[in-house]
Amino acid sequence: MSGWRLARAVAVTGQLGVVSGVALDAILARRLQLGDPDGEVRRALACFPVPGVAERILRRYFVAGGLPAGQPFRPVPRLGLRPNPARDELTVAGNFVEVYLAKLGHRGPVGVNYLEKIQLATPAATFGAMLAGVDYVLMGAGIPAEIPALLDRLARGEPGVLTVTVAGAAAGQRHTVGFDPAAMIGAGPLPLFRPRLLAIVSSAILAAYLTRNSVTTPDGFVLETAVAGGHSAPPRGRLRLSTEGEPVYGPRDDIDVARVAALGLPFWLAGGYAGVDAVARARAVGAAGVQVGTAFALCRESDIDPEPRRRMIERALAGELVVRNEPYASPAGFPFKTVQLPGTLSDDEVYAGRARLCDLATCACPTTAVTARSGTAAQPNPWRSTCARAARARTPPAAGACATV
Repeated sequence: MSGWRLARAVAVTGQLGVVSGVALDAILARRLQLGDPDGEVRRALACFPVPGVAERILRRYFVAGGLPAGQPFRPVPRLGLRPNPARDELTVAGNFVEVYLAKLGHRGPVGVNYLEKIQLATPAATFGAMLAGVDYVLMGAGIPAEIPALLDRLARGEPGVLTVTVAGAAAGQRHTVGFDPAAMIGAGPLPLFRPRLLAIVSSAILAAYLTRNSVTTPDGFVLETAVAGGHSAPPRGRLRLSTEGEPVYGPRDDIDVARVAALGLPFWLAGGYAGVDAVARARAVGAAGVQVGTAFALCRESDIDPEPRRRMIERALAGELVVRNEPYASPAGFPFKTVQLPGTLSDDEVYAGRARLCDLATCACPTTAVTARSGTAAQPNPWRSTCARAARARTPPAAGACATV
């Protein structure tokens, strides 16, 4: 729902418009295969600073008039630890296109939101957004301790490296994924503007941890409560579920806003702060402002299909809209908000009838495999993961099986 149209509409007003940075490689490829009917994607690709990259992507994915009904999309290269120039090109271009279109025709600020857990895509994705002049990078669903240094290096045109969590890796063993700007653009338009980093956190403890030294310190925070849309942090301590099957939060999960304010960095409050009075309360405790998600998700510029959006608005106005905080709906391992809407995947009957197929594996977790013959550990394989299967089954993953990807 957080596409370039919505981000542009917000940014035109002078506020920070944010696009989602998740799976923009696949989104770019599919928009082109759908024929790019308004020509916006090709318009952005025409401004990509490396014409050869744009030309290769168009040759591979663009279908004039769009794919025939029922024909599957052409797959995109899967994320992985091994270098893949075609994958990097598509990831960089996808992020460039989304941010470029969000920034087109105005001077307002635009940000991109990434999930820390999708580590394999982050270096190339971030560079693509920076090529388009992104102003802010927001990151949650994990601890973005390495992102400040990554932004510094990419802005200087230096190779950026990020530690990747690999399930089953030996203690002390470090796996990384990287991206070298020079390998794609040569001398290119460097140095680049270094965007500000806003870490999305749910506790003052984590905010203080990130500011313990200059290497990990972000430029600000978004403080998300448990009722914020999308992902939310799990409750502190042992996970307990209500009779409705939702995580139970307590006083330990309340954010110490005063402690965050004392760190001296700007912060925004999120989760139940849509409204004039809520903004006034946030400003009164020192916040720079608020983050609004749900209200924008239901607006005309949202990328949610018009029909389900209309049904959600009608139910909300009637006081009948139900939103659940599902503990196992997301392979990211964090509780995730789902709208209960008949005829959609929130409907158990519809859900049960859907074929189980993950053809993108964006949230897959690399894991070491033990070879059957020798018993020795093989190289990390990003597709030997049970996290997505567990999420689709709506049950918690088995211990040690990428439960916190």
